[in-house]
Amino acid sequence: MKMATEALVSFAVERLGDKLIQEAKFLKGVSRQADRLHRDLRAMQCFLEEADKKQEEDSRVRNWVSDIREAVYNAEDIIDMFILNAQSLRRNFFLKCGLKKFINRYKFGKKIEALQLGLLDISNRREALGIKNIGEGRSRSAENQMLQGLRRSSPHAEEHVVVGLEKEADELVNQLIGGDLRRRVISLVGMGGIGKTTLAKKVYNHRQVVECFPDCRAWAYVSPDCRPRDVYMQIIKQLVCTSTKDQQVLEMVEKLQEHELGDFLHEHLNEKRYLIVLDDVWSCRDWNCLAKVSSNDPDCLGNVFPDGGNGSRLLLTTRDKDVALHADARSTPQEMQLLSKQKSWNLFCGKAFLDHVDADRYPPDLVQLGREMVDKCNGLPLAIVVLGGLLSRDMSHTEWRKVHDNINAYLAKEGSQTGVMTVLNLSYIDLPSYLKPCFLHLSLFPEDYVISTRKLFLLWIVEGFVLSAEQADQQSMKVMAEVYLNELINRNLIQVVRMSVNARVVECRVHDLMRELAIRKAKEQNFFRTHDIEDPLSSSTSNSSLFSSKCRRQSIYSDMERYASVEHNTPYLRSLLFFNIGHEICRFSQLDFIGKCFKALRVLDLEDVKVESLPSIVGTLIHLRLLGLRHTCLKLLPLSIGNLRSLQTLDVNNLKQVPNVIWKIQNMRYLYMEGQKYDIPLKVDTLENLQVLSGITFKQWIQNNSSKLTCLGKLKLEGRYELVEGVEFWKSIAKLRVLESLYLKASEESSFPSLAMDSCLYLSKLDIKGHMQKLSESFQFPPNLSQLTLDSCRLDCDPMPILEKLPKLLTLRLRAESYLGTEMHVSANGFPQLKVLQLFELSKVIKLNIENGAIPWLI
Repeated sequence: MKMATEALVSFAVERLGDKLIQEAKFLKGVSRQADRLHRDLRAMQCFLEEADKKQEEDSRVRNWVSDIREAVYNAEDIIDMFILNAQSLRRNFFLKCGLKKFINRYKFGKKIEALQLGLLDISNRREALGIKNIGEGRSRSAENQMLQGLRRSSPHAEEHVVVGLEKEADELVNQLIGGDLRRRVISLVGMGGIGKTTLAKKVYNHRQVVECFPDCRAWAYVSPDCRPRDVYMQIIKQLVCTSTKDQQVLEMVEKLQEHELGDFLHEHLNEKRYLIVLDDVWSCRDWNCLAKVSSNDPDCLGNVFPDGGNGSRLLLTTRDKDVALHADARSTPQEMQLLSKQKSWNLFCGKAFLDHVDADRYPPDLVQLGREMVDKCNGLPLAIVVLGGLLSRDMSHTEWRKVHDNINAYLAKEGSQTGVMTVLNLSYIDLPSYLKPCFLHLSLFPEDYVISTRKLFLLWIVEGFVLSAEQADQQSMKVMAEVYLNELINRNLIQVVRMSVNARVVECRVHDLMRELAIRKAKEQNFFRTHDIEDPLSSSTSNSSLFSSKCRRQSIYSDMERYASVEHNTPYLRSLLFFNIGHEICRFSQLDFIGKCFKALRVLDLEDVKVESLPSIVGTLIHLRLLGLRHTCLKLLPLSIGNLRSLQTLDVNNLKQVPNVIWKIQNMRYLYMEGQKYDIPLKVDTLENLQVLSGITFKQWIQNNSSKLTCLGKLKLEGRYELVEGVEFWKSIAKLRVLESLYLKASEESSFPSLAMDSCLYLSKLDIKGHMQKLSESFQFPPNLSQLTLDSCRLDCDPMPILEKLPKLLTLRLRAESYLGTEMHVSANGFPQLKVLQLFELSKVIKLNIENGAIPWLI
């Protein structure tokens, strides 16, 4: 079973290399030892992919892989602590003596020597374990082969209890027997265990489908380990070799090579109207291999399943939406949904009580326990079926209570290789290595937590999970993070909660059972560890055993006071996130332990923690990359925050004022500080790596030299616009050569005059919130504007005659009180490119006239 170790170690080694470059001044005198250590660790990387595949079969290999991971973590810890000590010596003049520097370097050298001896031992054990270099060998896990055998589907083994698929089945039948005559590939898409195979079986055996494809119907199970020859043989045996007289044909066919089998199948299907079900297709590459699609011509239909123009169909089941779109871009995949509460309960009753609906005659205590357990399944049919089958064996209250109190453990082990977690784990196994750490990171969030994608992207970036093509192009990292998220969504590992008007995911969540899978995998990798995931600070937990000393990440769901009071033995902790802390005000002294106990911390997120002040000791966390302080009670930040030289992201809001020390943090990339109460000077033009600046006031902005902010792609300005001179302001915006998004928010007592924005050549997204004296003429808008939002502008004149002339506008949002009139009119040929138009809370508008020929591309 392939794990995430190879990806995690690769990221760690890359971070180590970056650190050796960035911290060269602190590593002076020990750089040769550090460089050699880095080379040794890189040399071990090339064996990890092969070892990852063997570690589930051999505990010795599993221990070997664990040793490498620990060696990399130890190397990070040694270098981080050496830098901390070196920084301390530089700060304190009286301790800046040669003797102490020599002692620090001596200790560092001894630790490196011990680590290199350990690496030598690890390397020597590699050959004894038969671990080869990348590309030297590939072996299929015996466990995976057995699992695939157990999961092999058959259309004849139909489920007796099927709930909630009637509408989906009818739609699918219509697609199979109706529509155009071209060969179509129709796909069922959904997470593991959602019922794709069950629905496919129901439709495959449907009377109308059997009548439509009476002589040429076949079902083939593909599996994660796609082998085209096996798939072809499954189909051929059903279509060609249907009687004893066909045995000679079968013997002849079995001697053919894979490509000859494909040609044979093509010839047999040619000019026939056929239905082929391919159950469990995992990747676009697998589809290409099965259909023999040329990689040079992705529009090619393939050489195995012909298009005779007679209504032939292929039905695919897959967990990955990209596979469905790749197989047939002109057919819309049917995405399966989780069951409603009522349908979930009906399915459970059919399995547990052996009665589809009548559960009233069963003991009320069992019904109550049953309903609570069904809720934990969150509408996943496989989990409900496994749970119901398990409980049907013993109808005693004692047994049901035992399962109720340990439901995740029972779902994981029930059915051995066909248990719920085993089925879901296949999706994890199939993930490419770069997505596995992103999936494991989801284990940090609480159950049913709605995750902001903005926050998720920032966390992935500072953790080092997102690498651009050059591993240095910071501007593209947010784009890549969004690509990673969409891939996890298309693989049905993450669920979408809310999307923006222009179809970008704003909020997401993880199914409870997927989260449980992520937690299990994260613990295996020592990626994340708590004593009790639901209540890590329960009264039964002793202080000494609260967390592993090697724990790298912690999520705290309890109150801050309890967490601060326990003994902390995790000096190398890298990420600390707080959730659902409650509404009690956290005292100033309760945060001191963070700076004292977690000196290697990289991520500290205190969002929603009711903190009134931040201790200055936070400024000693020189490795900190992200500091999340949104929705706290903070009004001021300590001046020591200027010492956080590694900080890349500061996320805070509603401060009285931001201390004028931010300019010292040269690595800052994402700075969020909306809602400042006082408009005092703030220098930011030294932050040459800054990509997002949100919440700076108009007055603060104009006091900076914007031409120095060469990486700034997103800017949000607030406050009183009239405090700046308009021409100078827009000149400062025009100097931002990569600015794509601009948000202007005027205070209630302020207003915007007509804005001359035509000099902003690179601006594509513009949001304006606040009173506007007059809407700018169309030629005054940025020439490449594609998204425009107006909010609370209180315009008296219809904005459509001006906005409809913007040649590249794709999305227009007119929100609450942006227009105070009663009618709007769009003329013929208006909005030539517009695809999205949102009119929200325009309470006085009673009529919208759209002439013929206007808005031709409106979705």
